Amino acid sequence: MTGLWRTWMILWCWGVALFGVILALGGFPATSGPAQFLLDTMYTGGTTTLDAPLRFGVGIQGALSIGIALLVYGAVRAADMPGSRSRPVWEVCTAAMIAWFVIDSSISVFNDFALNAVSNTFLMAGFLAPVLASGVLRRNA
Repeated sequence: MTGLWRTWMILWCWGVALFGVILALGGFPATSGPAQFLLDTMYTGGTTTLDAPLRFGVGIQGALSIGIALLVYGAVRAADMPGSRSRPVWEVCTAAMIAWFVIDSSISVFNDFALNAVSNTFLMAGFLAPVLASGVLRRNA
């Protein structure tokens, strides 16, 4: 991927990540203003109330959006670094998973959905086990 399409995709990643940050901030009452504005703008039934369950859902969507943006950015980088030079791709993908895990789990615990953080731990371990065991993050891998 080169030229216009590469630039387009990188800008798309930034847009999705920014949207994700707005939604993730909605997971906490002190920072929910931008998400509240977005929900009120998008919801045709009037104003919304960001109670704990809705903060949980909106915040989790933000975490997922940020993770998706980072993973797609990793894919863009993969197109530039084929073969054994894939370490930077795995670094970005791992950073994306860590970002998702920390944000999603924090919002889950804060909004009394701690069991979701437990399931996140299993998902994260399932991702890290082969990444660490295979050595794809080593400098000379």
